[in-house]
Parts: sequence; C-alpha cells; structure tokens
Amino acid sequence: MLSSDQPVLTQLGLSDKEAEIYQLMLRHGKIPASKILPETSLKRTTVYSILEDLTKKGIVEKDESGAIIEFRAKHPYALKEYLESRVSQIKTAESKLDAVLPDFISFYNSAQNRPGVKFYEGRSGAEKVLADSLTSRTEILSYVDIESIIKYIPDINKIYAAKREKLSIKKRGILIDTPAARKYLENYHTAVTESKLISAEPFPFQTIMQIYDNKISYLTLSGQAMVGVIISDQHIYNMHRYLFEHLWKLTP
Repeated sequence: MLSSDQPVLTQLGLSDKEAEIYQLMLRHGKIPASKILPETSLKRTTVYSILEDLTKKGIVEKDESGAIIEFRAKHPYALKEYLESRVSQIKTAESKLDAVLPDFISFYNSAQNRPGVKFYEGRSGAEKVLADSLTSRTEILSYVDIESIIKYIPDINKIYAAKREKLSIKKRGILIDTPAARKYLENYHTAVTESKLISAEPFPFQTIMQIYDNKISYLTLSGQAMVGVIISDQHIYNMHRYLFEHLWKLTP
C-alpha cells in the first residue's frame, strides 16, 4: 500500500530513494538508521545521507540525545508544510528569474544574431529603462511627452535627469508642445539638454522614446499600464537616428 503512494511523494519533490526511505520510516517509531537497512537494498551511506536530507526538509526528525542517533518520521502534515515551503521558494525564484530574464533573452538573441529585446513593467521597470541610458557613450536622442512624465513619474525623472547632468550625458529631445511642457523646460538641465517642440495634433502620444548606443528604448506611461522595452540592434538604431535627425532639422 505504501509503495503505491510513492508517485505522490516524488511529485512533492522527493527523489525515489527519499520517498522509499520516508515510507519505511512511517512504519516505525523512533529508530536508528541501522534498523532500516534490512528493509532496503540501498547502501548504508546512502540511507544515512537520505535521512539527513529528509531531516533538512522537515519531514523527519533526528534525536541525538542518546548514545545512538535515532530518526523518526514527523506527522504526515509535515509534508503539507514542506510543500508550502517549496511553493514559496518557487515563487521567490520566479520573481528573481523575472528580474534577470530580460538579460538572458538579450544574451540569447545576441548569440543568434537577433535584436536583443528586454521588457519591463511598473515603476521599477520605468526606472530601469531610464537608468540604462545613463551608461550611454553617445548623445541621447529622444521623443518625450512631458505631461505624462509630470503625471506619472516626476520623482523618477527628477533623479534620472540629475544623474544624467552629473555624468555630462547630452540629450536632444523633441517634445509635444503644451503650456506645461514649455514651463517645465524653463529650467530643465539646459547645460546638457536641448529641446524642440512639435504639435500634439493629430496623434498625441504618452511615450518616451530614447535613441542611444545602438539601442532604442520605449516607455509607455498611462494610468492603465507602465511598460518599457529596450531593443539593442544597430540597424534599428541607425534608422531611428536618421529619422530623428531629419525631423530635428525640419522642426524650428
């Protein structure tokens, strides 16, 4: 009967050998490891190692109070606690993976001669998208909706702009022309920033786009979502740089 339950135990995360020893432990009370050996084909050292691992997992307990170390299976509810612990660990690992996945994708795409693409979400994502341009070795070219910045990320942008000025990274920006934008630009880091204004008609946008270092970054700002994308590709960069320079010359 016990052996038929082994698949359940392995699905919880136990190895086949751990599941076997755990089921044997359920048949006994507190016993030394030597009493388990006659009931399994596993080697002595393997049994001891498995018992230690099951103890670390919290489903077997070890008593070292006597002359001989003894082990005992905990109440089966300990399996539930072990599963909950694994779920928590997986969620933590998933969160950490989400943080580094854009880099992994970029490395993979680079090796495959594909454009590197990184995706970001939320305010922390917005910070990362902007911060990436602080490593720029070239002038940053950008399209900006100032009103969206004022509304959604004024604090993030203030810190970003101060760092950019400190690093002496120059930027030229084409901005949507609004009264708020004109006022905002009056004292906006003019030593490292040059701006031109274009009409919001007929297609206003709530996006920051930056062109730098063979990269293009997009940051969409709205009440519904805050999404960022960074594309690393020289050909895409060259195209957008050409279009920006052309529009810059046409804009008074």
